[in-house]
Amino acid sequence: MNTERFIARRLMQGEKSNNNYSRPIVKIAVWGISIGLIVMILAVAVLTGFKQEISNKVIGFGSHLQVRNFDNNISYETIPITENQEWIDAALAIPNVHSIQKYVTKAGIIQTEDYIQGVVMKGVDTDFSWEFLKNYLVEGDTLTISDTVNSNNIVISANIAKKLDLKLGDRVKMFFIQEPPRMRRFTIHGIYDTQLEEMDKIFVFCDIKHLRKLNDWEDDQITGFEVQIDDIKELQNVDLALTRLVGSTFSPDNNTLAVDNIFDQYPQIFDWLSLQDKNMWVILILMLIVAGFNMISGLLIIILERANMIGIMKSIGASNFSVQKVFLYHAAFLIGRGLLWGNIIGIGLCILQQQFGIIQLDPTSYYVATVPINLSFLPILLLNIGTIFITVLMLILPSMLVTRISPAEAIRFD
Repeated sequence: MNTERFIARRLMQGEKSNNNYSRPIVKIAVWGISIGLIVMILAVAVLTGFKQEISNKVIGFGSHLQVRNFDNNISYETIPITENQEWIDAALAIPNVHSIQKYVTKAGIIQTEDYIQGVVMKGVDTDFSWEFLKNYLVEGDTLTISDTVNSNNIVISANIAKKLDLKLGDRVKMFFIQEPPRMRRFTIHGIYDTQLEEMDKIFVFCDIKHLRKLNDWEDDQITGFEVQIDDIKELQNVDLALTRLVGSTFSPDNNTLAVDNIFDQYPQIFDWLSLQDKNMWVILILMLIVAGFNMISGLLIIILERANMIGIMKSIGASNFSVQKVFLYHAAFLIGRGLLWGNIIGIGLCILQQQFGIIQLDPTSYYVATVPINLSFLPILLLNIGTIFITVLMLILPSMLVTRISPAEAIRFD
């Protein structure tokens, strides 16, 4: 039996029954730990949820990686490449590569009776995954693309629909500024709303065959390939492997290809998201410091109140280290109690927000309508372990106060 732990447990039981002077201080220290953990859980869940939500939306529009003509400029009028590339099978064998899909982009102008709006038409083929857009559809449905028949349907955003006063089923004119200028009529088949205004205000999805015909391209010509991967943490590794593969493979149309990742395409968004990590660490450090000093003050009060007991333990042969361990065990039990309530309340608040979206946000400023929550087991476990370890570590020095207490004087202490 661990004697020090046994004594610490008895002290915990005694605090429930005795009206000690330290009880209010101990309660404050315990609730300080609880509140600190609540804030840390909420900070991690909200900030990682926010980062994950925005990242997924940006990636949904542009995929993790794009393979395009090296000579393409920053406009959406691109130089085509052939879809028949020898490196595709080898690219699909790269670890973490999930899928590769073709696309074409072209700038256009939607005109109604009262309004006009510049947009980017994104032509997609039968291999396109609609999973992302289906999560954000508010009306209608996604497109059904055929290998043989052209589809005149388009999917637009709620942002564009609101600006142009359009609704599901409306036929719209789309003008393309080229030589000669051309016009096409499309029917609105679906309306999506990702609340990521930077993307929603420009992207319109259509059949890839329309854009090939408008560009006077061959049936096998495209703007490029979108490469989806399984784990965004492996983006740089996949980017490097794909760049080596594409650069070392001869393109059938003699075009030089380049690989772009989503971080390079939208640096302003991802740089802004990376700042959230710094905010999270600042919050975690501040909360740990506050919780630690709360426990230090509580432990000092407990030691001073138990001076008589310390004197008795020393008089019967207990070493300073043994007495010190008693109070460290005692503090650890108090921290555990605080963590228990902190986990219950913190996780409970996260679940409430996750299920009911209680706290609302302005989508134009934050790109989401409600505070996003990313609740996972590992970060919460690490927060608990880190709080116990760092707080107990902070208590080692103040617990050494027991070495300054003389047994003879402590036994007479009243």
